[in-house]
Amino acid sequence: MFPFLTVLIALPAIGAAVLWFLPASARTRVREIALGITGAELLIALIMLWQFDTADAGAHQFAELHAWIPQIGASWALGINGIGLLLVLLAVILTPLALVAGWREDTDVKRRTQYLALILLSLSFMVGIFAARDVFLFYVLFEAMLIPVYFLIGAFGGEQRRYAAVKFLLYSLAGGLIMLVAVIALYFMGPGGSQAYLTDNLTGIDYGVVPERLMFLAFFLAFAIKAPMVPLHTWLPTVAETARVGTTALLVSVLDKVGTFGMLTLCLVLFPEASRWAAPVIIVFAVVSVIYGALLAIGQEDMLRMVAFTSVSHFGIIVLGIFAFQQTSIEGAAFYMFNHGLATAALFLLVGFLIARTGSASIHAYGGLQKVAPVLAGTFLVVGMAVLALPGLSPFISEIMVLIGAYPVAPAAVIVSAVSVVLAALYILIAYQRVFTGPTPDEHGGTREITLRERIAVWPLMALMLVLGFLPALAIDVLRDPSADIVSIVSTQEAGE
Repeated sequence: MFPFLTVLIALPAIGAAVLWFLPASARTRVREIALGITGAELLIALIMLWQFDTADAGAHQFAELHAWIPQIGASWALGINGIGLLLVLLAVILTPLALVAGWREDTDVKRRTQYLALILLSLSFMVGIFAARDVFLFYVLFEAMLIPVYFLIGAFGGEQRRYAAVKFLLYSLAGGLIMLVAVIALYFMGPGGSQAYLTDNLTGIDYGVVPERLMFLAFFLAFAIKAPMVPLHTWLPTVAETARVGTTALLVSVLDKVGTFGMLTLCLVLFPEASRWAAPVIIVFAVVSVIYGALLAIGQEDMLRMVAFTSVSHFGIIVLGIFAFQQTSIEGAAFYMFNHGLATAALFLLVGFLIARTGSASIHAYGGLQKVAPVLAGTFLVVGMAVLALPGLSPFISEIMVLIGAYPVAPAAVIVSAVSVVLAALYILIAYQRVFTGPTPDEHGGTREITLRERIAVWPLMALMLVLGFLPALAIDVLRDPSADIVSIVSTQEAGE
């Protein structure tokens, strides 16, 4: 079998190395090279999608298993079920579009080359994390991913970029080091042997009540920082207003999904009893994240911070769906991870286009742009409607699945979280009103319309949300079996208590 996943991991990593060591005379075409590599990555992923067996979406397909560090039980073990498939697709779809959106950002060829190389390396780690079936491999990629992201934030961004990069790194390292303790504990408490860290070998083991709960908390803390959940979210708005918009779009839309992906595929599967034990408290924090993030989004003057806080709110809904332990809520949460990535990336890119025109992210610096750039205004409105989960666009399907699915077990949490639907309308429509309606300031009278390049970067995401809004089964069909397997593991544990 063709090693799709290894190729998808290796191709952007090799591409990053090629860009990094290109002679200066050959660096004038680095954008085209990087776009070609991400385009090839997308093509390979689409071929993999074509060969994916939807009828067996709960199994890890395209599996690869090779000895890596047998002395500690670590393997090069890859494979994706339906959930991993959607997130790999999300990564390979968004990366080339982010490159197109930021096509003219760097005039310095050396900096452009470094930036693109770091983006490609990040893509390699993203795919690796979503495909890893070995806990030690997952942890190594989870931590290694911090390196390119740290430099993407700290070397390319605004005035506070170093502060934002250090804050991101400290939060992430703290969670990662705590998780490392649990990873080591798994080796001693698991089956041992040369494949001690395979997730299949670690599932269904009775670790004892206290050890399981402690290991769960260690994993969950690392994932809650990455997600991000209140009160561990404060690094995100800082990074959002400081880093390049393309970096932030990939970070929030793809990299942060590592947190909810880890909760879904590691916390629930490896520690089902502890997951049920912690669920009531986690659901409370999820609801706090939903409302807190939405309220703060309404009060933001900086558009980048506004989008960041909308994500805090949406991640809360995803976590609510995960820890409700219901088939529909988990399917909805997994689908929401994909849909949130599409909608939030598009909104970040559109904000970046506005900043490129005026140099300001302040909502109050704008006004009346609908008169001079109606297509840009219409595009912003459609994407904004997706963010607030308007029926007909795919985020609506996933959000309603979470709320309906979670209601039987957490009705109060669902009722409170449903308030976010109204709050979402407020933060999107208020932003649209202030930026695009009313009188046009004289300095913005010549604001250019959305360009062909910018349409290429955003319109495919709109089209995908529209298609999945009316044909959600295209995605839900690959989520049904893996979601059922997760529910079965947690329910079996509950029945055995």
